[in-house]
Amino acid sequence: MKITVIAAGSWGTALSMVLNENGHEVKVWARGNAQIEAINRTHRNEKYLPEIDISENIEFTSDKKYALKDAELVLFSAPSQQYKTILMDFVSEGLLPEKAILVNVSKGIDMDTLETISQITSRIVPAATFVVLSGPSHAEEVAQKLPTALVSASKSREAAELVQDLFSNDYIRVYTNPDVIGVEISGALKNIIALGAGISDGLGYGDNAKAALITRGIREIAILGMAMGAEQDTFKGLAGVGDLIVTCTSMHSRNRRCGILIGQGHTLTEAIESVGMIVEGAYTVKAAYTLKTKYNLELPITTELYKVLYEDKNARDAVNNLMTRQRTHEMDEYASHLDHWV
Repeated sequence: MKITVIAAGSWGTALSMVLNENGHEVKVWARGNAQIEAINRTHRNEKYLPEIDISENIEFTSDKKYALKDAELVLFSAPSQQYKTILMDFVSEGLLPEKAILVNVSKGIDMDTLETISQITSRIVPAATFVVLSGPSHAEEVAQKLPTALVSASKSREAAELVQDLFSNDYIRVYTNPDVIGVEISGALKNIIALGAGISDGLGYGDNAKAALITRGIREIAILGMAMGAEQDTFKGLAGVGDLIVTCTSMHSRNRRCGILIGQGHTLTEAIESVGMIVEGAYTVKAAYTLKTKYNLELPITTELYKVLYEDKNARDAVNNLMTRQRTHEMDEYASHLDHWV
């Protein structure tokens, strides 16, 4: 197929390499002329994947008209807060091929509209066929061809299976799932919990604390997801607990690295600058904090993280608040939300 990848970050670059290796015609579009020229000259993405050689068969361009011409599938890997603007630009300029399948791999919720990427897409391009590709995956490992499992979710079974076929090979295994919202909420909110896991590490807490945070974190992700129409089983799978584990435990995770710095006493701004890349969880926590009020949900981890990041609450005090909350029965607390939303 003729495929266009939007944005030349680590994930977009790694996935373009997978698609090229699988025999597809791949173009990658990004705004930065200097970055594009450097990649085309050196066949390295020095900022994001400095150790990886990129095939000369992949075209990198800053000409969006050329990039999108005749594309049968457009894969968006731009940060989630930029997605709406980029998509609207493509549509208003008449550049988005009418029948192209739209695939998103970024993980976040729009702070302004509180929409997921699929919701933004259906509003701006109602007739579009949309797929979200997610799961426990670091670009660095995919670029090194290390075994990785992903989830292709779409309301269209045909589209989900097409994306499954496009990416599958001997080191990428793709499962399909019809629960688009569930996969999106899993991918977005796991970044919040990963920030918390990093803060816990930065404070010097141990594995016990991180295990508790991950376990209670997947509960919060599921509760918000089901309030928005997701299926409970999605949160037990690769897109849910799988992605949460890898993001909370790996130093590849920019959200965890950002959290570690905050736990060590840095401000959010300082931590993001030190990471040097987009930290999606820092934005998603704002959206999730607003959504919990909209749906009248109790999300204590999200609430405390929001206060640490945006209200200058001391991180140790936030942990103390979580540890000294009113005691409850684990399953009763979970079931109360299930009864309300399912």
